[in-house]
Amino acid sequence: MSWLRLLAALAAAGVSTLASATGFDYRLQPVPVADGVYTLIGKSENFSRDNGGNIVNTGFIIAPGGVIVIDSGPSKGYGEQQRAAIAKLTGKPVVQVLLTHAHPDHVLGSQAYPGVPVASLPATTTTLTQSGDALLGNLYRLVGDAMRDTEVRLPNAEAHDGAVTIAGRKLRLIAARGHTDADLMVFDETTRTLFAGDLVFFDRTPTTPNADIPAWLTTLDAIDALPFAALVPGHGPLLRDHAGIAQTRDYLRWLRDSLQGAARRGLDMPEVLQLPVPERFRHLAVLRTEYERSVSHLYPAYELDTLPTIPRSKPK
Repeated sequence: MSWLRLLAALAAAGVSTLASATGFDYRLQPVPVADGVYTLIGKSENFSRDNGGNIVNTGFIIAPGGVIVIDSGPSKGYGEQQRAAIAKLTGKPVVQVLLTHAHPDHVLGSQAYPGVPVASLPATTTTLTQSGDALLGNLYRLVGDAMRDTEVRLPNAEAHDGAVTIAGRKLRLIAARGHTDADLMVFDETTRTLFAGDLVFFDRTPTTPNADIPAWLTTLDAIDALPFAALVPGHGPLLRDHAGIAQTRDYLRWLRDSLQGAARRGLDMPEVLQLPVPERFRHLAVLRTEYERSVSHLYPAYELDTLPTIPRSKPK
């Protein structure tokens, strides 16, 4: 369904597509991380019309030759307001947008940066090419008018693992996987700031719609070994220690072990949804919603692993 047809369908269903004259106000406030490095902290909530999809952390680095943006947010409006927030701090132009992965809250603001190169790992571009319109439509249904005029802008450059200098700033791009099949981290060598994307959550329940938990756990071990002084998680407050890595690892290990154990005991999905969550996770934001989503995404595969294998008979 085209964007205009989607709007018409929503209007026919009684969903308002009108906005105030100024559109949705994300009230973005850059938080200093280090010299020339900032993050914009999203709300630890589910998508809603009240938050306009602003549940994500994005960031930017003011380099000698311009500004590098890490993730562009959930909508054109967010991207425009992100760009305005940058302009209040510096007269330097945005010269590069780097996308950490394909989830819509991280990428749909790229439309606000016409003429600026937008780079991602190749698999991220593939996902957005194949599923971007569906992700866009779903986010419009969840957050409504804040998505006004948003379209999918595909990346037009490839990011690759390794050292790179952008606008005079030395960065290390780290290609990984686990949260999705292509997760890009950005390490600023000057300040030792790590933008970890959704590989690290803190005080917010990890999301798993495209997760490979074993790969994710391996990646977390690698992040633990990085010499960062500050870590910007994909969701949750700014970190200056390894607490977010430890918490994400602990939750994923528990989720894996719980689902595996339930499958071996023969529990069906409604029974799994009623299993108690350990006390140490009960403070995590949106716990019930994300746990239910994880069970629906992941449990069928664990059930399948428990089925007996019937040997194929040999031909006579």
